[in-house]
Amino acid sequence: MTVTLASSSENPNFLRQLRLFLEEICCDICRVHAVQHDGVQAEEVDVAREVDLGAPGAFADMLVRRPGRPPYFLEVKYGYASDRLVHHLQHKYGTASTTVPDADRVVLLIDRATRPDSSALFARLRAAIRPELQLEIWDEIRLRELIVECFKLDLPAVTVESLTELRSGIDQAKWHWAFGDRHVASPLKASLLWHFGWSRLLQLHTQYGLTPERILPPQRYRNVVVILADLSYFSSFVRDTRDDEIMRGALTSFYSNSRYAIINSGGMMGQFVGDEVLALFGVPEDGDTVTLRALECARALLQIGNSVSNRWQRQLDRVQPAGGVHLGIAMGDIHVVLYRPFSQTHIGVVGDAVNLSARLLAEAGPNEMVVANTFYQKLPEAVQAEFSEMEPVAAKNVGLIKAWKLHGRSQFSTRGA
Repeated sequence: MTVTLASSSENPNFLRQLRLFLEEICCDICRVHAVQHDGVQAEEVDVAREVDLGAPGAFADMLVRRPGRPPYFLEVKYGYASDRLVHHLQHKYGTASTTVPDADRVVLLIDRATRPDSSALFARLRAAIRPELQLEIWDEIRLRELIVECFKLDLPAVTVESLTELRSGIDQAKWHWAFGDRHVASPLKASLLWHFGWSRLLQLHTQYGLTPERILPPQRYRNVVVILADLSYFSSFVRDTRDDEIMRGALTSFYSNSRYAIINSGGMMGQFVGDEVLALFGVPEDGDTVTLRALECARALLQIGNSVSNRWQRQLDRVQPAGGVHLGIAMGDIHVVLYRPFSQTHIGVVGDAVNLSARLLAEAGPNEMVVANTFYQKLPEAVQAEFSEMEPVAAKNVGLIKAWKLHGRSQFSTRGA
């Protein structure tokens, strides 16, 4: 695999997008590889992104968990200069993680073809991480092998055109994994893959017998958990960012990682509005795990917000007063409505639960989530103990709302690699 546009020093914005793209691909590769080689179901594999490692500013690109096996980290550092690469790995994995102490290896995706010092570099990388962690290198050749193995596709060169074609081919493969040879020409492919991801669609199809048209029809959905998350001090970050590419890159990272956190937790990606993301849990069906899956997603969004803010801060002159995200979570009925008649390709969501989550979001400070009492009461007692009761929240045209607050563990930091 060869970068045919420009080197990292000449086109850093392209490489930032490329790394995010490769992260998305690696998430699918890890899930498919576990299904094929570990004998587990796709929904049993957890691939989290931007995972807090416990040290200031230290976040793993990915953490892969499979039933019955130790978790492992995966870092996408394609295009990094060698010294910077060693520094990043040492900062993240030079000491034991307090949040993920049981991981057994680090998989590192890098470009080897343009590195004449690869043997010496690998020795430095091995010395940079703690001895109990194995180091596994994925280079261009190994990545191409995995793409062929998982998707039956090839990537002849890293160009905008070839990457766009590869994404289209991967989406087609995911649709086939979810629905087999039926529904190949469904107009809902792009929409449902965006909202749910392939492993969730596979579960809905195999366990509930849902065809694409029956997965998200316009109707009332009951007992839905609604999450709204918003980047804290976003306007301040934008004001102090001189290079627009930095702002766009930060938002793309937030969008990509947030959507993945939602679908990885078994939720439905609703929409993005500016720096705000809407997630739904319990659509199209509810169940005993809805609230816990929603809380898992909310915790992941807190970590993603801190990671994005930390990376953004390191590119600014002015130190921001705070970062991360804040969240509002409510539970109730919502309506899925069509944007166009007789077309499920574009839908909207309305309901009191959406309005209430927005009101609770406004009560949450940086790195906090505020949840409605209905959601809180559905949580196990051990989890409830992590929340503290707030003074009643005044909601316009609603009245006083009983709510609970949870502070995130990871804090915004100006330090880190």
